[in-house]
Amino acid sequence: MSGSLSHLRVLDLSRVLAGPWASQILGDLGADVIKVERPQTGDDTRSWGPPFFQGDDGSAEISAYFLSANRNKQSLAIDLTHPEGQKLIRRLVAESDVVLENFKVGGLKRYGLDCESLQRINPKLIYCSITGFGQDGPYSNRPGYDFLIQAMGGLMSITGHPDGEPGSGPMKVGVALTDIMTGLYATIGVLAALTHRDRTGEGQHVETALLDVQVACLANQAMNYLTTGKAPARMGNAHPNIVPYEDFPTADGNMVLTVGNDLQFARLCEVLGNPEWAIDERFATNRARVANRKELIPKLRQATVMRSTREWVDVLESAGVPCGPVNTIDQVFDDPQVVAREMCQKIAHPNLGMVPTVANPIKLKLTPVEYRRAPPLLGEQSAQILHRIIGLSEQEIEALRASHVIS
Repeated sequence: MSGSLSHLRVLDLSRVLAGPWASQILGDLGADVIKVERPQTGDDTRSWGPPFFQGDDGSAEISAYFLSANRNKQSLAIDLTHPEGQKLIRRLVAESDVVLENFKVGGLKRYGLDCESLQRINPKLIYCSITGFGQDGPYSNRPGYDFLIQAMGGLMSITGHPDGEPGSGPMKVGVALTDIMTGLYATIGVLAALTHRDRTGEGQHVETALLDVQVACLANQAMNYLTTGKAPARMGNAHPNIVPYEDFPTADGNMVLTVGNDLQFARLCEVLGNPEWAIDERFATNRARVANRKELIPKLRQATVMRSTREWVDVLESAGVPCGPVNTIDQVFDDPQVVAREMCQKIAHPNLGMVPTVANPIKLKLTPVEYRRAPPLLGEQSAQILHRIIGLSEQEIEALRASHVIS
């Protein structure tokens, strides 16, 4: 292993998406990631389907959802409610650098697997906790789910058609974006804590919460509110601070215009055959266009319906106007840029054959991401992990399996 983090071992006690997303990134960067799962059932997302990816002979299958967040990991199936299972985790912690968990607040304390208990075993341990609402505050004991947090954290209030339009109402994003962003923040926190440990030898508790992350990622919309006292409203695909920056109809579908400055707007007007708009005081500057969007947008829409999406994209790109089609996901993976960037990879699995995966977007020249392991079957590496890391014999492992401590 030659990845940037190949000197590190991560014990991943998390499940579903935010935690597994973080541990997958760490695994992609070279860390030895051990995914701890419940015997018999495993991570909840193993059953979240269809669709399922099935091996050629039909002897094994894994849900597409599980495949999305669990490559470059090994599966160790241990019953954490069993005292012997807890002992195994403590022995693994002594040989690990990072523990990642997303249990409810205090959920692991009853098993002696909380941060304070495990750092007594390994003072250099980085212990990362992901929760819905944080370790403190009035909501700290509530479970958190992405859809719920998108609603409570304000994202759904600014996503969807405006009130009064057909289909209006709050709308969630099409993927569990808050979970994914929380996984990214958790990864950053772990890397920061590891850097601190490299300098001081100290481990620490890293904590991130879905609600905190969602509030932080309101970005300019949060600042729009904090600077004006007025809560932003849903605007469909329009942008609150930039015009034109939304979707427009074409002769055969839709395209997106993302005009970021006045020079780009002047080029757009030239291509559309209306150069006078660029010097009209109502539209000449972005500030004026934002104030007068109700007058400008219908004019643009009347012009864009005159050609096909492909024709507009070709001519606008040549003129230096940012634009593009509204692709379906099959079109995304056929896009020549996506193909050139090798964003679809395949990994060999002993039971499933070649398993597809979406590539990690981080490009490192000296220590590139490697797709070493396909997402594992439940307990696929239990025996070898216990033998390799804590030296259990074959007889000891079989005894644990007979007692249903592991599978």
